[in-house]
Amino acid sequence: MKKVLLIFPIMLLFFSILTKSYASGNFSVPFEKYTLKNGLTVVLHQDKSDPIVSVAIYYHVGSSRETPGKTGFAHLFEHMMFQRSENVGEDQFFKNIQGAGGNLNGSTSQDRTNYYEVVPKNALEMVLWMESDRMGFLENTVTQAAFVNQQNVVQNEKRQSYDNAPYGFSQEIILKTLYPEGHPYNWTVIGKMEDLTNATVEDVKAFHRKFYSPSNAFLVISGDIEAAQVKSLVQKYFGDLPAGEKIAPRKPMPVTLSKTTRLYHEDNFAKAPQLTMVFPTVERFSKDSYSLNFLGNLLAGSKKSPLYNILVKEKKLTSRVMARNGSQELAGSFTISVQANPGVNLNDVEKAIFEGFERFEKEGFTQDDLTQLKNEFETSFYNRFSSVQGKAFTLAEYTMNTGDPGYFKKEFENTMAVTMDDIKAVYNKYLKGKNFVETSFVPKGQKNLMAEGSVNAGIVEEDVTKAAEVKVDKAVEDKVLKSPSTFDRSVMPPLGKDPEVTIPKAWTGALSGGIQYWGIKQSELPLVQYALVLEGGHLLDKVDKAGVASLVATMLNEGTKNKTPEQLEAAISMLGASIRVSASDEDITFIVSSLSRNFEKTMELVQEMLLEPRWDNEAFALAKSRIINGLKRSAASPDYLAGKTLNKLMFGESILAVDVSGTEESVSAITMDDLKAFYAENFTPALARFLIVGDIDQPRVEKALAGLNGKWPRKEVKLPEIKVPAAPEASKVYFVDVPGAKQSVINIGYPALSRKDPDFYPAYVANYKLGGSFNGLFNLILREEKGFTYGARSSFSGSSNYGTFSASSQVRTNSTLESVTIFKTEMEKYRQNVPQEYVDFTKSALMKGNALRFETLQGLLGMISTMASYNLPWDYIKKEEAYVKELTPAKVMEMAQKHINPARMYYVVVGDAKTQLDALEGIGFGKPVLYK
Repeated sequence: MKKVLLIFPIMLLFFSILTKSYASGNFSVPFEKYTLKNGLTVVLHQDKSDPIVSVAIYYHVGSSRETPGKTGFAHLFEHMMFQRSENVGEDQFFKNIQGAGGNLNGSTSQDRTNYYEVVPKNALEMVLWMESDRMGFLENTVTQAAFVNQQNVVQNEKRQSYDNAPYGFSQEIILKTLYPEGHPYNWTVIGKMEDLTNATVEDVKAFHRKFYSPSNAFLVISGDIEAAQVKSLVQKYFGDLPAGEKIAPRKPMPVTLSKTTRLYHEDNFAKAPQLTMVFPTVERFSKDSYSLNFLGNLLAGSKKSPLYNILVKEKKLTSRVMARNGSQELAGSFTISVQANPGVNLNDVEKAIFEGFERFEKEGFTQDDLTQLKNEFETSFYNRFSSVQGKAFTLAEYTMNTGDPGYFKKEFENTMAVTMDDIKAVYNKYLKGKNFVETSFVPKGQKNLMAEGSVNAGIVEEDVTKAAEVKVDKAVEDKVLKSPSTFDRSVMPPLGKDPEVTIPKAWTGALSGGIQYWGIKQSELPLVQYALVLEGGHLLDKVDKAGVASLVATMLNEGTKNKTPEQLEAAISMLGASIRVSASDEDITFIVSSLSRNFEKTMELVQEMLLEPRWDNEAFALAKSRIINGLKRSAASPDYLAGKTLNKLMFGESILAVDVSGTEESVSAITMDDLKAFYAENFTPALARFLIVGDIDQPRVEKALAGLNGKWPRKEVKLPEIKVPAAPEASKVYFVDVPGAKQSVINIGYPALSRKDPDFYPAYVANYKLGGSFNGLFNLILREEKGFTYGARSSFSGSSNYGTFSASSQVRTNSTLESVTIFKTEMEKYRQNVPQEYVDFTKSALMKGNALRFETLQGLLGMISTMASYNLPWDYIKKEEAYVKELTPAKVMEMAQKHINPARMYYVVVGDAKTQLDALEGIGFGKPVLYK
């Protein structure tokens, strides 16, 4: 109980005030920092670009504040903070924010827990009311029933992300070996299953009492605000909260290893071996950490890097190699990880890594190599500030860790000051000849592939027949006591007037060769993002050569007539840009992100890549190997198997039934001549559209496009007509067996509406309350009520030629039948009765959410991409708003009855057939089919 609040009167604010503005060229991030008398640190940043606000609150507590035997508490309490507090009802956090048109979430790391909301500016007071309530008035609501529910949810999150995934136990093994017992980084953030099971209500109450207080919190408010008004609200809602226990700062706790340790684990879900090598390094903000960050890129991050060349190109042991530094508050580690090709012995991988080290020592790197990395860092630095949420996160992070919200300027300077000698020094200090922790994850039954000298890591896997589940005595009714406050907190503050949302108008045009273009100018940051989209993509593939379009896109990244793959990569990096070409079902797309000043230079590279592909034979062989081995690895993922199976059932013999990347058989059969023929037959400006947003105007774009238009000859290409199968006449359950699976993956769906269908948006709206949000019925029942899953959703997804409806979740194995039944029965009920409150929630969330849609370059690019792809008018969003405004229960039910019929869907379950297959006959669709 918080009776102590009686002795905390409302206090006039500020212990200290700091106002600064850090700038780089025309870019600045003004902020004001002050501290309440109870110790809460507040940072305000005004940004009136859009009528929205982001609130971020960081608590200086993560898994490193836990103790052995009580691990996973920080993350578990992150979940509890979303349940309820004394004045905010159960599940109202998500409902209130989404109903106001906003979004919210939280996350836990080893050193901090954060919560955030992004809302239209009229909802700011409501957010502060809720955040202050769960800071100061949550403990009494941590009842046994609420706690048990989230214990089960987190256990299912652990199964989904770790226990039921290839290489999922890797982090657990590494941390407990790299860091000695008693070190705060000795365990994972998710914690141990037995600790989650054994946790008590009093345990987590004590944890909250100690760490979730104003003196250990950092509140940042960024967006369209008035400082004086916001200060008054912060004082009202947070000023009377007790300061709480003062948490002493901790000094760095770096570790050293007295010997090298090699461990192995036979992985039930892996189809290929993986080797991970970890060296201890230093804490964040230390001088060496900046050099170590660059070292990872120089060792493995480019086509020129030694580890890539030796492991991928020369020895062909893998398709990818990763090296990165991870410096945190107390210590750091440098990780090299290689997912080897199937059948590769990890001894060979380890030897190749050390060969890479020798080459790095002998050949080194150039000043240009370092300059390229710094240019890339500059672009990423600006991107951190591309949204009010990004600004809030950045200011909060640096305030918590350094005391200075503007420390990002110092970190930028420290990064740009790194020299070649600095990087060579940290290589010698932390990697060369040093001890390390190494893990070999090998497929079950293939211990012969592990690195020599490895010993069993001793992982004990959960028995699926005895899946951990915490139960509560339903007869015990938890009573929630109310704590006193200096004002009545029980009434949610009303939302202010909805802000006026101005939909940015795009400029558009067409060139003589056929290229159509759209653009929007947004000059807050010196950045541009653009896309060159070519219609066709995977739809132009033949089934027996599925994957040609994807390989064509891949090869366009692999050099030009006058540039090797390495030279092209270096040219892009020198501009601090990103240029990637990829294929989808209906398109091949160039996606570019760049500093605005380098727009023309990136366009020159795009033109060269498009018109003068290199067709490099070595790169082609590597690309085929990478795709084939990737498909083999994916076959270990229950989630991938569920999606692949549902796709095959929905689309039968159509090319849409095959993954964009193809199959092992089809990719093996593809030749370079196939790629050249696809390119010659299908690349034309007549099927091209160009989309751009950012700090650039129309004449500059048109001038750059004119150059491309003059060099790209037009030809006519007829796109194939796609016949989409009808929904099945009757539902059936199809089961894919993954012996020993810790969860069952459920995917339900059928071929539905294309994005161009007049019913698509109404159907999307109708699904919103059923499964389109956290507060959808599927999630509220399967996660919040039952605790069976980490999440459950449904959606309509539409492209130009086809669409799908799908509902999915990953559930605890012994809840499979009940979960599938819930999906079926909730769809049936939704077709018969839609209460007005469901409609009101949908209307509020979708109407008010438009305030958030146009803030970022990514959001703007998505808007004009939707317009261009589906021939929609520039004001299509206003037309959608008009539909939602007139929404009624009858309209929702009409769409549900028309397009959500659980009796005509494919039900796919991937899991442990031995324990789950037969029981699924109880769903009422006949005997399940064991699908192979």
